[in-house]
Amino acid sequence: MIYYAIKIFISASLIVLISEIAKRSTGFAALVASLPLTSLLAFVWLGVEGAEPEKIAELSSQIFWLIVPSLVLFPLLAVLLRAGTNLWVSLTIASAATALAYLALLPVLKKFGLIE
Repeated sequence: MIYYAIKIFISASLIVLISEIAKRSTGFAALVASLPLTSLLAFVWLGVEGAEPEKIAELSSQIFWLIVPSLVLFPLLAVLLRAGTNLWVSLTIASAATALAYLALLPVLKKFGLIE
């Protein structure tokens, strides 16, 4: 139980840290947010829990391919916000477009055996 509490605390702390950094410097916050911290934490937690290196390598490979559709969100959100669209509407549209990109890419990745 304490192990899970530590995992949650460290993971949540990163999100809070990035949002606090963004209040002072959006550029530095963007840099920190763009780092694959979530993935690194997942690799560390799997390693600590004794996962086989091949399992971690497979996760790493699959994350790589699934980054592609997630890239739809960022430029679309920026365009919508700069066009004067409300934040919540912009987030909804950008998130929906990202979800559609995932839905379009997942069957292709599965067909080529790049993800499970």
